[in-house]
Amino acid sequence: METDGSAGTRPRVEIEYCTRCRWLPRAAWLAQELLTTFEADLGAVALVPGTGGVFTVRLGGEVIWDRGEQGFPEPSAVKRALRDRIAPGRPLGHVEH
Repeated sequence: METDGSAGTRPRVEIEYCTRCRWLPRAAWLAQELLTTFEADLGAVALVPGTGGVFTVRLGGEVIWDRGEQGFPEPSAVKRALRDRIAPGRPLGHVEH
């Protein structure tokens, strides 16, 4: 994905979480992990309130992790999936070991 460095042209990640399940802290923690790892690559990480046990991570509308199908994600798994889409080949350090 090409970027010119401005937030408007960099990809946006959305983390939809269940408010009834009280998964906001988990979603916020994952957002922090993604922003720390991909601070120069992402335009935004948005927390999206939902219901029904949802915990879904999307990149530009594409689902990259769905708790309903894959269980709760480890941050390293989401980072690898995101890296493969926005910065293929980029090393993730200790996450890959």
